[in-house]
Amino acid sequence: MSTLETNAIGKYSGNNVSVDDALNLKSYTTVQRDALTSVAGDMIYNTNESKPQFYNGTSWVDLGSTSFNTDYLIVAGGGGGGSQTTGTTNGGGGGAGGLQSTITNTGGGGSLLSQLAVQTNTLYTVSVGGGGAVDTNGNNSTFSVLTSVAGGAGGGISAGDAGGNGGSGGGGSAAGGGGAGGTGTSNQGYSGSTGENSGAFIGGGGGGAGEVGGTDGSGYGGDGVQVAITGSSVYYAGGGGGGGNSGSFGLGGDGGGGRGGTNVVNSAVAGSPNTGGGGGGSANNIDAAAAGGSGIVILRYPNTFSIFVGSGLSWSGVEGTDGTDKYATITAGTGTVSFA
Repeated sequence: MSTLETNAIGKYSGNNVSVDDALNLKSYTTVQRDALTSVAGDMIYNTNESKPQFYNGTSWVDLGSTSFNTDYLIVAGGGGGGSQTTGTTNGGGGGAGGLQSTITNTGGGGSLLSQLAVQTNTLYTVSVGGGGAVDTNGNNSTFSVLTSVAGGAGGGISAGDAGGNGGSGGGGSAAGGGGAGGTGTSNQGYSGSTGENSGAFIGGGGGGAGEVGGTDGSGYGGDGVQVAITGSSVYYAGGGGGGGNSGSFGLGGDGGGGRGGTNVVNSAVAGSPNTGGGGGGSANNIDAAAAGGSGIVILRYPNTFSIFVGSGLSWSGVEGTDGTDKYATITAGTGTVSFA
């Protein structure tokens, strides 16, 4: 007959206790762990990683890891410019990708966001959204629990077509009553403008992170915002310009927005890569619309730590430095990052 053995637990002052033998935490694989309904303070032993881990209320982190605050810039992919199928319609510009930042400016006129607390030796998901194809919204960008919303596509499939909603809204198509601009996302970007129904019939400008489309002129894309997360101030997330007749077109907004097309000289221009700029709208079924620009994720952290970027992500390969901080610029892909 087997002998039942028990561990004696002694209680001392406060919450201190002692256990006679080694404490054995419940073991789980990573998949089993992630299927748990967890609350802050839960502890397990991860058999895949051979490490004890605890749940901090947001994510599972290694026991003994160090916490610190991280600044970030997260820009989603810009929306594609609007094309059209009738000879009297001009497409709206694509909306810029949503922009979230803890430094200088954030999108949509909101207050700067709070830094994100991260842990060493813990994996965090990063995804950089690609720009949207013609008539298509862009793609979201993410860092950990944060998501910047893709820019909306410009209107233009038919006369009076509305722009798509997104991080910033796409501009509406011209003619046919003038399509309404798409709406932006709070604290990420602004709305697009309505397409013209007379005159040069210029498609509406896509919204930018810094202003509504059409603010600076008919069919103009809204400007983005300047962010100095790397130490240098750079514009991101400008809206795309609308296409027009008789040589008229909307310019793209500062921050990578593409110019709209015209049936006389100029072709529509795509949003600039790694800015989240919206693509330019088409003109009169002659000039094709253009795609949105890809987004970007930049992380800034104390120089006492280093980042490790997973194989699914493209980045500069070198940590930049500014003062007492480092930063990493991630330009494409989906994968994980960790710090040590």
